[in-house]
Amino acid sequence: MILDEFVQHIGSKLGEDIVLGKDEQSSPAAIICAPSNLKKLMRFLYEDERCFFDMLSCITAIDNGPEAATFELIYNLYSIPFDHQLMVKIAIDRPASGEELASADTLSDIWQAADWHEREAYDLMGIRFNGHPDMRRILLPADWKGHPLRKDYQDLETYRGIKVKY
Repeated sequence: MILDEFVQHIGSKLGEDIVLGKDEQSSPAAIICAPSNLKKLMRFLYEDERCFFDMLSCITAIDNGPEAATFELIYNLYSIPFDHQLMVKIAIDRPASGEELASADTLSDIWQAADWHEREAYDLMGIRFNGHPDMRRILLPADWKGHPLRKDYQDLETYRGIKVKY
């Protein structure tokens, strides 16, 4: 299926308002949806016999900065039996403070691979995934302060008495 066929199929099954837009410049082509519809859309893409996206390849988090006040979450899906790819994008609110966390729904109950991808986005960007079974840091120590891939992150001078900057 090509992007327009996916959009039409989704619209016929879930309603025309589930897809907010398309990004045909992305590779693979992308569907844009509201965060409130993400779980519904993704479960459909996984379970529907015409789509059957049985593989979540990657979740990418992008910080658009304090001025834009949004994060983007980009999900790369692949269907092994049908050999088709699709990207799904959402934009979520970015809290003004680096101490506050953004949030989105977990997809770890649909694809187990989402578990580590979501933990990475939590650890490095400060995005909490609602309903995630083990939302804790995966790359940095549990007592690390902040989320280093945020555009407004301030590097630590020291960590446990060790100079961090070089």
